[in-house]
Amino acid sequence: MPSAEIITIGTEILLGEIVDTNTRHIALTLRDLGVDLYRTITIGDNAERIALAIRDSMQHAEIIITTGGLGPTVDDPTREAVAKAVGVETEFHEELWEQVVETISRYGRKPAENQRRQAMIPKGALSVKNPVGTAPAFIVETERNAIISLPGVPNEMEYILHESIIPYLQKRFDLRDVIKVRVLHCSGLGEGTIDEKIADLETLANPTVGLAAHTGVVDVRVAAKAASESEAIERIDEIERQVRERLGDVVFGVDQDRLEDVVLNAVAKRGWTLTAVESGLDGLLARKIPHTASIPDLSPAALMDALRAARTESKADIALGVSVYMNERAAEMAMITPRGEKTHRITYGGPPRSLPRWAMNLALNWLRNFAQEKE
Repeated sequence: MPSAEIITIGTEILLGEIVDTNTRHIALTLRDLGVDLYRTITIGDNAERIALAIRDSMQHAEIIITTGGLGPTVDDPTREAVAKAVGVETEFHEELWEQVVETISRYGRKPAENQRRQAMIPKGALSVKNPVGTAPAFIVETERNAIISLPGVPNEMEYILHESIIPYLQKRFDLRDVIKVRVLHCSGLGEGTIDEKIADLETLANPTVGLAAHTGVVDVRVAAKAASESEAIERIDEIERQVRERLGDVVFGVDQDRLEDVVLNAVAKRGWTLTAVESGLDGLLARKIPHTASIPDLSPAALMDALRAARTESKADIALGVSVYMNERAAEMAMITPRGEKTHRITYGGPPRSLPRWAMNLALNWLRNFAQEKE
């Protein structure tokens, strides 16, 4: 099975001026093809550095995909860099120039002279048409490698990737396996505790199991490679069964499930109405739960008073409150239910700026556990 590397090209990415979304899209596409991604790299607009990175990638992976640097300006160096990497010159392709002219003519314009650069590709490269833009793509083949250069504009890159590159890769590397991934979302236990409970699963070769800690939420990622989608899903199902058996209600959702949606659905399923009060969260809870009042500087006692008032005014069945105390690295959670009032103080050892989100997620999970309790 071949492996791949992705090289994203653009000084604007290194400077943080734009966000690279291409790498994620390509990575997900390769994953579904059963291709192992070895590494991703971002390089500025420097032909020598790009060529060096490509040569290095050729030692590690069979498939090298670059994005960006295919425009008409001097600071679009990918064509020259790929040529340097494989030791050839660039050459002009008349059919690519005709494509550039045709694309620009759709806008009622004529191409500038510098746009002829876009019809220059490394000698011997396979040209790949770009029906949705002016930057043609190309593929340089060696005995072992396929170096695929795609435009950096996301919609152009995605179109060419799916229309031309995937069929090429399937044929060139006889790709038949698929990789499927499922993410189980957990709350209520820390990453270390979850690791202890499923450590043996994390040593498996196929499916693979890994953990990713977020703020108050831990993801368990299960990835399986198989000859068919159904076989991969079957393998994932078995691992999910084992994870749920060991973690129980700590697992609150899968893939696109969000904690706040799970909570609101659990509350609605019980036929309850909900109101909330937050303090020091900068609107985080208000963006998750409708009918949330944001009140500054609430002490624990004042939080409960505000919660009582909000519940009385809204005639809600449940009221949830969260107040953050940055100086103390702590938060107060409060809940009023038909069964009475509850408070819970939590302390935090992580980065101060993450305290509000951490407190909000723990409060939401606290409410989830209550709403999902058996009668």
